[in-house]
Amino acid sequence: MERLTEEEKNGVYKAIFNRRDIRAFLNTPIPHTKLYKLLEAAHHAPSVGFMQPWNFIIVQAQEIKNQLAAIVDKERRALAIHYENTDRELTFLDLKIAGIKEAPITICVTCDPSRGGDHVLGRNSIPETDIMSVSCAIQNMWLAAYAEGLAMGWVSFYKKSDVRRILNIPLHIDPVALISIGYTDHYPERPLLEIHDWERRHELKHLLFENKWGIEYINKDI
Repeated sequence: MERLTEEEKNGVYKAIFNRRDIRAFLNTPIPHTKLYKLLEAAHHAPSVGFMQPWNFIIVQAQEIKNQLAAIVDKERRALAIHYENTDRELTFLDLKIAGIKEAPITICVTCDPSRGGDHVLGRNSIPETDIMSVSCAIQNMWLAAYAEGLAMGWVSFYKKSDVRRILNIPLHIDPVALISIGYTDHYPERPLLEIHDWERRHELKHLLFENKWGIEYINKDI
């Protein structure tokens, strides 16, 4: 049963293949209707046991964004030590993190591991499914941002205790991601880390096994 037209299917794949992790933003305000579409898309993500473990803290105050940017920069400088005297040192230091201050909105996506109580379908067997569910919500938000002409950046180095302190998050709540959202005048055709020669995309055919680990999956069409 075809649920989408060819044009609609092409749009889905275009968003999947072309969405980027953006670090440079314009200060152009985001209409509330567009922001809400992103949040609604995130809220409709699949979640194991239908637990919906996410919350979204929408940060617009510049003072708070500056505080978040400061703890991110602190962590970046700490991480830079691992790349000293390597060919990646300059590349790492060149990676832009000021977007968290530039973007008109930063969203902290959190995970509540207690939501749904002690017995959540699926989470009883694999506790990490709550974080997996939140990751699905973030991906939905990313695709919706692309569809709405917005850019999104996922900030991934910070101490969770610092974020909890700044945003007054309870100790049992996990601040999974800091997301910068805004418009940009620089939307690269390739991922930024690929452009910086940090890494290359692996070939899918080398990542496929058949029936058991290590047994090559052979498909004449690949």
